[in-house]
Amino acid sequence: MSEAIIRLENIQKSYFMGSQAIPVLKGISLEIFKNEYVALMGPSGSGKSTLMNILGCLDSPTGGKYILNGKDVSKMPDDELAEVRNTEIGFVFQQFNLLPRLSAAENVALPLIYAGVNKKERTERALDALQKVGLAERSHHKSNELSGGQIQRVAIARALVNNPSILLADEPTGNLDSKTSVEVMELFGKIQEAGNTVILVTHEEDIAAYARRVVRLRDGLVETDKSKPATASVSFH
Repeated sequence: MSEAIIRLENIQKSYFMGSQAIPVLKGISLEIFKNEYVALMGPSGSGKSTLMNILGCLDSPTGGKYILNGKDVSKMPDDELAEVRNTEIGFVFQQFNLLPRLSAAENVALPLIYAGVNKKERTERALDALQKVGLAERSHHKSNELSGGQIQRVAIARALVNNPSILLADEPTGNLDSKTSVEVMELFGKIQEAGNTVILVTHEEDIAAYARRVVRLRDGLVETDKSKPATASVSFH
C-alpha cells in the first residue's frame, strides 16, 4: 500500500480543570492511506470529536505524534498549523457555515482568498468545484435560494476547492432528510473514487456503512478497526 497520508502514534489529549487533568484520548495509533474512505464512530464521550479536531489541525495533542503528509504537525505553532489546515484539509460540517449574502461560487472561493489566489483563478476553481458536486448551474444563487442538500453540496465544493489532501466531514448529513442524505453520501463516494481521501465522523450506522473502513472509539481508545470489501452496497431503511 502507498505511504500513509495520516500517521498517529500514541496520540493523547487531556483537558485541564484547575490542576486536574481529564484524559479524553488515551493513546491512539492509526494510519490512514491516500484515497481511503474511513468512518470514525463512537458513543458520546468516546473522543471522536476530539480526535477529529486533532486530525483537522484545529487542536494539538497533549502527547504523541501526528504526521500529516510527511509533516509532523503535533508540535507546530498555531500560525503554521493554520497554514497546514488551509492547504491540506477540506472541512464539511453539519452546520453548513455558508455566508448568506454571498453566492454559491463566492462561498466556494472563500478559502482561496485566504490562500492569496487571484480573482480570475478563484472564480475558475470555484466553478470547477461546483461542477464536481453537480451544481455549476446554481453558482450565482445565494443560500436562501437553495435546498438543504444543495447547500451541503456548496459546502462540499468549498472543502474541495483547495485540492486538499484529506476531506474531513463531521456529521455531514445531520441536518438533512434521508433522501438528501443518500445523495450527499453518494457524492462523497464519487469524491473518494476521484482520488480524494475522505474521513467521516458520524454516530449513524447507516451513514458509516458508506465508508470502506470503520474505526470505532470507546473511552478514548480504538475499540475496533475494520475494513470491508469494496463491492459492499448500502441501502437506507
